[in-house]
Amino acid sequence: MYLPILVLGFYSFNQSPYSATWQGFTLDWYTKLLSDDRILSALKNSLIVAMFAVSVSAVIGTLMAVGLARYQFFGKKLYRGIAYLPLIIPDIAIAVATLVFLAAFAIPLSLWTIVAAHIVFCIAYIGLVVSSRLTNLDPHLEEAALDLGATPVQAFIQVLLPQLMPGIVAGCLLAFVLSLDDFLISSFTAGSGYNTLPIEIFSRIKTGVKPDINALSVLLIVASAMVAVIAESIRALGDKRE
Repeated sequence: MYLPILVLGFYSFNQSPYSATWQGFTLDWYTKLLSDDRILSALKNSLIVAMFAVSVSAVIGTLMAVGLARYQFFGKKLYRGIAYLPLIIPDIAIAVATLVFLAAFAIPLSLWTIVAAHIVFCIAYIGLVVSSRLTNLDPHLEEAALDLGATPVQAFIQVLLPQLMPGIVAGCLLAFVLSLDDFLISSFTAGSGYNTLPIEIFSRIKTGVKPDINALSVLLIVASAMVAVIAESIRALGDKRE
């Protein structure tokens, strides 16, 4: 399973401009990325999209998870099913549906339409992680805070939110990785001149895979893996403290 990734990493150090032949070890392709304006611009766009999408999703996803876990209301089961649909719907379906929606309301494609599309699935992932964290918490702590005179808002901020923080952070890091790596939804909702990093990589491999693309892919894989490990470590650490 990991053999293709190892091969990719191996050829990212290849001195030859063609991946099929090995001509010696070099770090030039990695240093070349630092002076590539298109790559840097695409990276900037990807980071902007991921940060804004995760920031909005963190608030909505956390409130959604708490509401579904702590309160009863009409249509709760239906809402729960709809809220987590992005987890099981294929990305191509979400991409097409989002593009049709934007076209129907004549919303011009831009960097912010990518952000809006990413919020849709980021909310579901953050909500899922926070929900799993909620199952391990004692609901009587909030009731005790209310009995001691705290308002519902105070009980949420001072009692529940600190306990949820490991799950929120882990969910945000997971959503950040998914947003940073997304290609399909971004390609359908990106406006002209607003390439993200995965879109830029795809546009370059149409003419063949070059070592600089190998190097960029390796960096992207390493960064994603590190964030995923940190997210899982934070989530596991939070569970152990219970």
